[in-house]
Amino acid sequence: MSHVAEDVSPLELADYQKAVRLVLRHPLVTPGYPDRTALATVRRWAGQLRTDLMEVFGYRLVTTADTARLQRAQDGLDTTRPALTRAGRPFDRRRYAYLVLTLAVLGRHGAQAALGELADAVAADAVRIDGLGLDTARKPDRDAFVDAVSWLTERGALTLADGSATAWAGDPERAEALYDIDREILLAVHHPTRILQHLTSVTALLDSGSALGMSVGRAGRRRDQARRARRLVLENPVAYYADADTELLGQLRAPALAEDLERLTGLTVERRAEGMALIDTSGRLSDIRFPGGGTVAQAALLLAARISAAVQRSGRHALDLLPAPTAAERLAARARRIDGALPSRGLIAELADPGDELAYEMYGVSGDAVQEPGETRYPFVTDSWLRGRLKEITGEYGAGFAADLRGDPDRLLDRALDLLAAMSLITRVDGGALALPLIARYRGVTARVKPRKSPQPPAQTVLFAEDTAEDSTP
Repeated sequence: MSHVAEDVSPLELADYQKAVRLVLRHPLVTPGYPDRTALATVRRWAGQLRTDLMEVFGYRLVTTADTARLQRAQDGLDTTRPALTRAGRPFDRRRYAYLVLTLAVLGRHGAQAALGELADAVAADAVRIDGLGLDTARKPDRDAFVDAVSWLTERGALTLADGSATAWAGDPERAEALYDIDREILLAVHHPTRILQHLTSVTALLDSGSALGMSVGRAGRRRDQARRARRLVLENPVAYYADADTELLGQLRAPALAEDLERLTGLTVERRAEGMALIDTSGRLSDIRFPGGGTVAQAALLLAARISAAVQRSGRHALDLLPAPTAAERLAARARRIDGALPSRGLIAELADPGDELAYEMYGVSGDAVQEPGETRYPFVTDSWLRGRLKEITGEYGAGFAADLRGDPDRLLDRALDLLAAMSLITRVDGGALALPLIARYRGVTARVKPRKSPQPPAQTVLFAEDTAEDSTP
């Protein structure tokens, strides 16, 4: 029997699960973010949440009078949850840099800050970073800086007291904005679990619980592996058994995992031959909806249907089968790209954590070595085949697509494939993509284009996905 939500009555379990999903979906909760009722909901269940989130996932919940901050344990480098600009686009490197520098500058300010003054202070720090800089005379730099400030404003770390940030971005000589600074929320936003000056590799930011478990005995290691397995199912669209090491595989297949996750989140764990997934049909927990609206999501779904159909071919028309990069290999590739750009300036060498190397070895990315590919092989589709299928999709359904993406098929294909990879439906490799088992769920997709009712609104592509997956598909 699961001990999750042990002190929650059956009548209140649904409310408690709502609080769990809320804090998992929004690791920072403030009086106004994500809405005005969220903080009260989390605070009501704070004690039980602290116990369950630590026991099940190894997550730490820190609450204050005006904040609730979930400190996650990270097992991988995830690119699917970016900060977003005012226009809803992912932050680029410049915006992330401005955000970090703004946090540092605000830590030295008093109760209020003018936007122009804040920009000048950030510019003074940015000019010392090779390739960055912040020139307030340049509109792109001002827009990027305002995106960083707006991200903090949305979460309540800054509150606009007077003026307009948009107007300042348009003409800083004629406009200004004044902000109140909330120090408690500011501290909750910037609450690192590691001291960055001690780190020599990006992998040192990842959870080291499994490595530490070796020094606390078999029971401690088993507990850490169980938490890692639950995190794998929670944080990913699907947990493939082929990606798991022996210890993790045993935990994934343990009946207690599904029981704990279902009781904690109120969602359903689905098991298939190749893996398992936490099914969120209502979108109450997911940060990415698929199928979803918009040109990229629609094109991706139609492309998934064509890939899935191609996978079913047999005989001489069957697709070639190739091994997919392991989870350790994918982490190694990302880590090397990031580590190659890490500055050595500011690193306190004598305080560098010797556990960095242990964490590196734990995830199979020590030095230049990577794990050997597993025996599992997946159907391979080439880039040229994918371009051809997208051309067919655009020709048939392009009337419902955004004009800029319809006119740039390479960009549309790249974004559609990125979305499919983020949903664990494919793995992108040199020369094409590998179809993963979950993609079979979308082989029953059909679509039609709604006719225009008036000259103003564009036509829209309406997609229907049938769940035709067999029992062998997670």
